[in-house]
Amino acid sequence: MAADVVSYTLGSLVRHARRMLEEASRPEPALDARLLVEHFTATSRTDAITDPDREVQAGQVAAVLAALDRRLAGEPVHRIIGSRDFYGLKLKLSSETLEPRPDTETLVDLVLPLVKAAADRHGACTILDMGTGTGAIALALLSEEARSTALASDISADALATASANADMTGNTGRVTTVQSDWYQAIEGRFHIIVSNPPYIASREIDLLEREVRDHDPLAALDGGPDGLDPYRAIAAGARHHLQEDGHVAVEVGHDQADVVRAIFEKHGLVFVRSARDLGGHERALLFAV
Repeated sequence: MAADVVSYTLGSLVRHARRMLEEASRPEPALDARLLVEHFTATSRTDAITDPDREVQAGQVAAVLAALDRRLAGEPVHRIIGSRDFYGLKLKLSSETLEPRPDTETLVDLVLPLVKAAADRHGACTILDMGTGTGAIALALLSEEARSTALASDISADALATASANADMTGNTGRVTTVQSDWYQAIEGRFHIIVSNPPYIASREIDLLEREVRDHDPLAALDGGPDGLDPYRAIAAGARHHLQEDGHVAVEVGHDQADVVRAIFEKHGLVFVRSARDLGGHERALLFAV
């Protein structure tokens, strides 16, 4: 593709990328085209509007077209640009981190009032973010409540390195500690809030996922065991031992898992408080108290 290109302006490059994505029936072609061009030309949406005739350097054109080939081949746009916005924060991605998605903002919205309330009562709020990945949940909460700190755990050393980098990028250096742990295995102490977006896809359903998810999100962040519920059993089993007396635990769940996950936590003595629904109307996040 790149060999046929002589030159592009900013506007014509966006239009070309969009047309190629539309012809390939990729979802959200206009948005993806804009994100790719902005990232690889170091421009903004405002630049494309106010200066569409700006000549794009040949090297930048080549980078955009190479990225476009990757998108046409099915690689998600945020994997290509290496970052994604979440709760107003720009977060770096890596091969071993789940791409944070808008549904998870539902969990942050559900927990944030409890974080602020704990900080009001105790002067500070301690958060345990289990299976932290990019650090998205912990960093969103820390960015909204200055009196909070977080312990971010994950089984993947790569994910923890990414979470640490994101802590630096978002101005939360020193407020996040990372620990490599298989759920509670290396966790010590008690926390005001435990939060997690664990793997919750049943093993047998992994092959049925959309290709962009199946081929590009890490398997360890997707596979929740034979019925998709093993992580919830692990989190619920140890929650009371790692929560303060007035503590809470909140988890994201699959679109049809709310009832069964609620029963798992109640079996371990946690009291259901409330749930929050995503934009599709599904119960997406559940909150429990000690």
